[in-house]
Amino acid sequence: MGEISLGDIRAAAARIAGAVERTPCVRSRTLSALTGCELWLKFENLQFTASFKERGALNKLLTLPAGERRRGVIAMSAGNHAQGVAYHAARLGLRAVIVMPRGTPNNKVKSTQVHGAEVLLEGDTLAEAAAHAQALAARDSLVFIHPYDDDAVIAGQGTVGLEMMEAVADLDVLVVPIGGGGLIAGIATAAKALRPEVQVLGVESKAWSAMHQRLNGLPVQVGGDTIAEGMAVRDVGERSLAICRRLVDEVLLVEEETIERAIVTLIEIEKTVAEGAGAAGLAALLSYPQLFAGKRVGIPVCGGNIDSRLLSAVLMRGLVRDARLVRLRVRMTDVSGSLAKVAALIGEAGGNIVEVQHQRVFGTASVKTPEVEFVVETRDREHTRAIAAHLSAHGAQVGLDD
Repeated sequence: MGEISLGDIRAAAARIAGAVERTPCVRSRTLSALTGCELWLKFENLQFTASFKERGALNKLLTLPAGERRRGVIAMSAGNHAQGVAYHAARLGLRAVIVMPRGTPNNKVKSTQVHGAEVLLEGDTLAEAAAHAQALAARDSLVFIHPYDDDAVIAGQGTVGLEMMEAVADLDVLVVPIGGGGLIAGIATAAKALRPEVQVLGVESKAWSAMHQRLNGLPVQVGGDTIAEGMAVRDVGERSLAICRRLVDEVLLVEEETIERAIVTLIEIEKTVAEGAGAAGLAALLSYPQLFAGKRVGIPVCGGNIDSRLLSAVLMRGLVRDARLVRLRVRMTDVSGSLAKVAALIGEAGGNIVEVQHQRVFGTASVKTPEVEFVVETRDREHTRAIAAHLSAHGAQVGLDD
């Protein structure tokens, strides 16, 4: 296991130049005001495959000897590494086989197949998919391209940090999502070499905090559903772990709900789509604002491959969480025109009715006073309460799911 240097990362940058986007690193005025720091966003979701992963994948492919290229490559991945390997292998004329866990989102499976790779769905976890990929590599003499525990891959990912430090030389803190650890290992190597005083913080979901546990000498206990499937890794890379022990200052843990909030915030403020792992850096800022107050902070928005149906659910849950989409349960006398009257009152107060359910049988106090449930779009929590007060002032009995 060799030690990765700034020189290795610079060599990787030269190697992949022109085939991988040098993505923008932009100061967000609105998010800076929201989080209390000077926040810079590195938009890796603007790569062709919508993820930083193609940096490491391409660097590894370009370092393979000619004989290994002719044999073809195999990788295991929950999605983004798969697309990076598939896309650049196709560009270079190499055979690529990708093993993905069975629960991989359909959009990532399809996007990998589009690039011409042979996709196999095996195992319920990344670890099980990896075991199958290793077996196939041995059987078919394919070259295994690890998603994070590989020096060339880590050096390629480190080009993200190199570009961030070149764009904003005086950053105080870098906040980097952790899955297997390849991205943070590469970024930390580049950043600390260029600016030793810069603080490098990792971010993991509380349900999947393997790196945090390893760094703190704890047994690894991870599992459960997560919106950040790119960070759902049980076995972090040993190379990455060694680098993180030396260069990473702390690993922060965030809740699933906060990751969802970060996805919604990036869409609404920056008009950019981030997957769960891609939004984890902002989730850390939302969770620990006191750590970043007044500092110059850089975060990579490291991926944008999120299933459309899941994204829709996250956006709707965000509206509910902020009380911009609420349920009003209104009891009214069952007489002609009462439903229209209540609807008019909601409109007068500025609410937009999205859905109505007129309940005559279940959950009513009296058959003479049916309950109507209105799903209403509002401006914010205060506006919601004003609508409820307006209804009450005109004689309606209102229950608010706030």
